Amino acid sequence: MNLHILALETSSRVCDVALLSVIDGHERTYVVSHEGTGEHAERLLPMVQEALDQAGIARTDVSAIAFGQGPGGFTGLRVACGVAQGLSYALGVPAVPVPSLLAAAASDTHNDAIRVVAQDARMNEIYAAVYAPQPNGDLVELQAATLVGVDDFAFWLGRQARQWRASQPGSIAVIGDALDAYPGLVLPGGLLLADAEAPVRLGLPVRATGAAVAQQARRFLQAGRVVQPAQAAPLYVRDKVAYTTAEREQGMGGNPKTQSAVQLVPMTDEHLDAVTALEARVQSHPWTRGNFADALKAGYSAKVAMLGDQVVGFSVVQHAPDVAHLLLIAVSPAMQRQGLGYRLVRQAELETRQAGLPALLLEVRPSNQSAVAFYTNRGFVQVGLRKGYYPNGSHPREDALVLQKGLDPLAGQS
Repeated sequence: MNLHILALETSSRVCDVALLSVIDGHERTYVVSHEGTGEHAERLLPMVQEALDQAGIARTDVSAIAFGQGPGGFTGLRVACGVAQGLSYALGVPAVPVPSLLAAAASDTHNDAIRVVAQDARMNEIYAAVYAPQPNGDLVELQAATLVGVDDFAFWLGRQARQWRASQPGSIAVIGDALDAYPGLVLPGGLLLADAEAPVRLGLPVRATGAAVAQQARRFLQAGRVVQPAQAAPLYVRDKVAYTTAEREQGMGGNPKTQSAVQLVPMTDEHLDAVTALEARVQSHPWTRGNFADALKAGYSAKVAMLGDQVVGFSVVQHAPDVAHLLLIAVSPAMQRQGLGYRLVRQAELETRQAGLPALLLEVRPSNQSAVAFYTNRGFVQVGLRKGYYPNGSHPREDALVLQKGLDPLAGQS
């Protein structure tokens, strides 16, 4: 039985068209590729015709239309999906959506490890997914596509690696173009910055290709994993790219993904009014302006997060002789759940290590479950309980969970 799968892949700046042809048991792949941002829409259909001409077949000979469904660039994904829908409908053949990160994982054919695909998502973020190779050549998904901040990727990797190995023993390799886009992910010695139980090695800076999409589509087609044209859709994992009308009416403005524009700078007296106002907005028993001023005079390490000339977050850390104490951390409500809290904690961890201290300690209310989850996910563990630590209005005082995170010394420190 002859088979002709036309595959479109436009999730990156490279526009790829591949035609996988199997005729009388002989397999051959024809590829047409073009690199250029913003040119996918005008080039894709002519490239399709070029691939068909190379193979010497007509459009009516095509068995299925496959497309890389993402995640990736918004416009590119829409172009590939739209063209695939149109061709599938016009030719009366099934559409085969293929996750682009799966296609990237399949491109690293010489790697028998668990493959962590890390693709550049721009805005200081990474699209990540994890696949485990099987003896029959299939790739089993261990982690669906997700969005991870560049600064948090190493922590995320180290934390999740244990779970992946529990279900699929073996080594772990990180592949994908994020290795080229963010060289800081990798130590000079070649080891990824991750607190994993076993070494994490580096694979290739691969990306999804039309040929890889075609090969995965062949497997999907054999397994019946196809859709009708109207059901074909891109795969998006970046769930917040604009504020809703209701959010704008509440005073939220600009682009939610502005973390790359946020700068962390030392807190000074000029910031005290704004910091005090933000503290009053987010805390039931806030510090006063005098408390902040005293902290600066005492030499505490205090940082403010600046978006333009606006204070959108801050942290205050006391460096004691034996441990660092994260006294306060706050993020403006309009900037929450966008990674800024992680950046502030990460900065506190870095300065703790620079000070030669072995751990960062903090207190949190047990009733503040979101904060407890935030710190737990960041690697903090409970080491104590302070009875009646927090005021609680007319109710009995609330206990405090004492959480701590051990930190490795920086290179060169004893």
